[in-house]
Amino acid sequence: MPPDSLPIVFRSPHRRTCKEACLVLEAIGIAFELVHQDGWWCVFVNESDYEAAITEINEYRQDTASEPTPVAEPIPLFGGAILGVVFYLAVLLAVFVLDQVSAYGVLWNEVGAMRSERVMAGQWWRTVTALTLHADTSHLFSNLAFGSVFGLLVGRVLGGGVGWLTIVVAGGLGNFANAVIRGGGHVSIGASTAVFAMLGILVAHALRPRTVRPSSPLRRWSPLIAGVLMFAFIGLEGERTDVLAHTTGFVAGSLLGGLGSGLPQRWLASGLVQLGAAVATGVLLMVVWAIAALS
Repeated sequence: MPPDSLPIVFRSPHRRTCKEACLVLEAIGIAFELVHQDGWWCVFVNESDYEAAITEINEYRQDTASEPTPVAEPIPLFGGAILGVVFYLAVLLAVFVLDQVSAYGVLWNEVGAMRSERVMAGQWWRTVTALTLHADTSHLFSNLAFGSVFGLLVGRVLGGGVGWLTIVVAGGLGNFANAVIRGGGHVSIGASTAVFAMLGILVAHALRPRTVRPSSPLRRWSPLIAGVLMFAFIGLEGERTDVLAHTTGFVAGSLLGGLGSGLPQRWLASGLVQLGAAVATGVLLMVVWAIAALS
């Protein structure tokens, strides 16, 4: 504890603020002591160094005050998110019922599951049809719940049409990568690959810089850290969990999400663009199932 005779050149209720002043003094070779007393953090110096210390600290504070404050760019939100979730729920529920009753004489699981050897043999459509199939009601409802939440958020930041087209394509790419890595004999069904693609899209969108100057590394990469923690929390549990499919879906979503978040805002705000993307999503699903049923 320094004696009362030593002058205080800076004090603050926040230790971090005082540490900045200490760094200034340390840079110019002035000895100091940082002490917490009476609820304040205080920087003490020798009497002989008082004038120089005050001058340096004041100049530093003036310089930092003149720097532009980082101004966050507002995140634009787009329409169609709720309609996109309704479409998602309708497709998964409809395919589940059709599969259970073998509607139209089609063994939906047999012709639509992601079987890696058949995908590698050219049946690429299985990477998309598999996203709409589920083993049982618990599998279905889990993906309905998580997919609705993440899908709603993706729809808000990319628009209902563009968002869901990105999700379906990323989910298909995730399944294709899973088939390539796994090799022959692997079978996979479920929307979870697309669900983790949604998470990757959200992470990629959140990583897009939105300030006039760089923020701290922790703040800059915090969306990725949060995304990885979320992935670990919901993507690694369960006996039948296909961790690799979740991983490839997350990576594919991150890549396409980065591209999607870089699209001009006028495109994402265009009703015509969103409608076109929504129609393309519906057509893609109908085409892949038509090919699967006829193959």
